[in-house]
Amino acid sequence: MDFQVVVLAGGISEKLSPLVSKDVPKALLPVANRPAISYVLDLLESSDLKDIIVVVEGQEAARHVGAWISSAYLDRLVVEVVAVTEDIGTAGALRAISKRLVANDVLVISGDLVTDVLPGAVAATHRRNGAAVTALLCSVPVSGPSDAASSGGKDKAKKPCRLNIVGLDITRQFLLHVVSGTDVEKDVRVYKRKIRAVGQMEIRSDLMDAHLYAFNRTTLQDVLEQKETYRSIRLEVLPYLVKSQLRSAPSGGEGTIVDETGNIVVPPSSNLQCLSQHRAIAPSAFKQDLLPSSGGGTHRCCVYIASKNKYCHRLNSIQAYCDINRDVIGEASHLSGYSFSSHNNIIHPSCVLGSKTTVGPQCMLAEGSQLGDKCGVKRSVIGRHCRIGSNVKIVNSVVMNHVVIEDGCHIQGSVICNNVQLQERAVLKDCQVGAGYTVTTGSDHKSESLARK
Repeated sequence: MDFQVVVLAGGISEKLSPLVSKDVPKALLPVANRPAISYVLDLLESSDLKDIIVVVEGQEAARHVGAWISSAYLDRLVVEVVAVTEDIGTAGALRAISKRLVANDVLVISGDLVTDVLPGAVAATHRRNGAAVTALLCSVPVSGPSDAASSGGKDKAKKPCRLNIVGLDITRQFLLHVVSGTDVEKDVRVYKRKIRAVGQMEIRSDLMDAHLYAFNRTTLQDVLEQKETYRSIRLEVLPYLVKSQLRSAPSGGEGTIVDETGNIVVPPSSNLQCLSQHRAIAPSAFKQDLLPSSGGGTHRCCVYIASKNKYCHRLNSIQAYCDINRDVIGEASHLSGYSFSSHNNIIHPSCVLGSKTTVGPQCMLAEGSQLGDKCGVKRSVIGRHCRIGSNVKIVNSVVMNHVVIEDGCHIQGSVICNNVQLQERAVLKDCQVGAGYTVTTGSDHKSESLARK
């Protein structure tokens, strides 16, 4: 396919502080002991999309990402790593490399996406519909621990992500309306002229924008050039294209108010059809007549909706980081790339386990790590060359590389970065510990972010 691929790998995200640093930028944050960006690169490789531009914010972060990719994907992918200014947003990053885009169509994918939806399927849908943009939408992931012992049920402690509103045509191929969860207030305004143009619209609040888009290159470059203040693809570029695709349609009076943000009217699992016109249109009429490829400025905004059995999550917060690590060694273990044991876990042959130490299902222990006597590990990832003492309990947590955990420590729902030391009997619950930090003997921390000053 004549597609150019751009991976927006970010840089040092404040949302993931203190987990990321100049040495470990977001793209290299370990997920099940693999750099996060490896999930995207493997996905692209499986779709035979091997000519890739990776955009990283910050020179130092780009250097680290480039060095890792060049060693891990030698002779597998052709990857150009480009450094851009920090904190310019996704649209700003695309604008910075706009002159490098030469193919007819551009596939833009976030480097923090972990999914088994093939980008090639989105690209094929885009080409088939002759679209200006095609966005991947998937089921809203649940968030939070799934600890049956404490919650009394697998999903009781999980929470759905923030609500987003999308409007689709009756064939569920075209994106007619989009409102981000951050912009959802009491009411969402849907204009009558839009309903007149399409006949009927299905309002959905159970779909997530996965940050994987296929763009017509000319259309994308025009928007980036004309809208110099746009920083976000999801919040600005996509809504602009969606709003402008029907601008030549008959104009109507004031907007029709659809109160769809409350749980009663449009709960996250519902499919509400707004039938503001008595007539319904055929899909062919929508494609050929209402959204022609003409000089009048109209264009088609399309969607590819992943089936519910597909996994799709973004590493855009600390909670999401915990969720994805949990899932990749749990219900989405096929994404890990590892072979699990008969006990449904992964323990590297070089690991050493003490007497009466148990490692439960949905756990991962990387090479060279050692655990003392009477330790318990449940639903957790432990990195390389960690030294863990006796009587240590680790539950629903991520422990990165070269961590020292002394006797009697208890860790629950926490993320511990590289080279951290936990002294004897330290207790952590729902904490994040930055690289190189020392947690002192007997200290007890709950819902804290600990990092060196």
